[in-house]
Amino acid sequence: MTDPTPPRDDGARLGCEPWYLPTGDEVALFEAACAARLPVLLRGPTGCGKTRFVEHMAWRLYREADTPRRALEVPLVTVSCHEDLTATDLVGRWLLADDATVWRDGPLTRAVRSGAVCYLDEVVEARRDTTVVIHSLTDHRRVLPIEKTGELLDAHPDFMLVVSYNPGHAAAGKALKASTRQRFVSLDFAYPSPDAEATIVAHETGLDADAARRLALIGERLRHLEGHGLDDGVGTRLLVHAGRLIAGGIAPRRACDVAIARALTEDADVRRAIADVCDVLLP
Repeated sequence: MTDPTPPRDDGARLGCEPWYLPTGDEVALFEAACAARLPVLLRGPTGCGKTRFVEHMAWRLYREADTPRRALEVPLVTVSCHEDLTATDLVGRWLLADDATVWRDGPLTRAVRSGAVCYLDEVVEARRDTTVVIHSLTDHRRVLPIEKTGELLDAHPDFMLVVSYNPGHAAAGKALKASTRQRFVSLDFAYPSPDAEATIVAHETGLDADAARRLALIGERLRHLEGHGLDDGVGTRLLVHAGRLIAGGIAPRRACDVAIARALTEDADVRRAIADVCDVLLP
C-alpha cells in the first residue's frame, strides 16, 4: 500500500526582493548566525512579520552569495507545522511508482541536501516527537539521520534551519521544549512602532501616509484589548488586509470590520469595542 503523499511545502525562488522594514538589529544578527552556521529561532506574535523577514533574509543571503549558491532553484523551503505533522513528513518516505518502490525526500531533507534555508513556521504546533528529528541538525554534527534508508546525511555547508513560534500560545500548552529551544539563536519580534507600521502599511497597500497612519494607530489601540476580550493582538497583516480593501474602494469602517474585527473575534461586544476605536480614528 502506498504511503500518503507528504504535505506540500512552499518553495520560494525569490526572483525579486521581498520587502522588509528592519526595526532593530535583526538583519545583522541573522547574517552573523548564518555565517556561523547556527540555527535561528524567531519568537513573536502572529502577523508581526516573521515570515516576511525569513523570505527577505533568504533573498539577501542568496543574492549576495557566490554564483553556485545563487543558482539554487529553491533557496527557501517553508513548512507550515501542525499537530498531524510527523517526522516522516519532514524527512521523506518510500512510495510506489510504476510498480517500483522509490524514495521521496521530504522538505527538510531536500533543504539539507541542496543548501537551502528550511523554515518551520509555528514549530510548536508540531508534535514534540516530530521536532526531535531536527536536534542533530542544530548542534556541531549538522547531520540528518534517515532511518528508513540507513543514510546519515551531512548538511550542505549553506543549509540553515529557521523555526518560529508565537510565545502567546504557551498558555495553551504549546511551548517549545527547553532541550530544543536552547539549540537556537533566538530573535524576538514585536509589533512595529506606529511610525514604522504606518510605513509598512503604506508600502504594502498604496494608501497615502495619513490613511496608513490611521490604520497603524488603530492597531496600537486595539492591542490594549489583548487579554481583555482578545486572545491575540492585531497583527500588521490584518492592518494591511484592511488597507488593501480601502485602496480597492471599500469604505474604511467596513474594511476594518471584515478584515480586522471579524478576523479577531466572534464576540459581538468585542466587535463593537473595535468598531468604537475605528470610529474615533477613521475620517
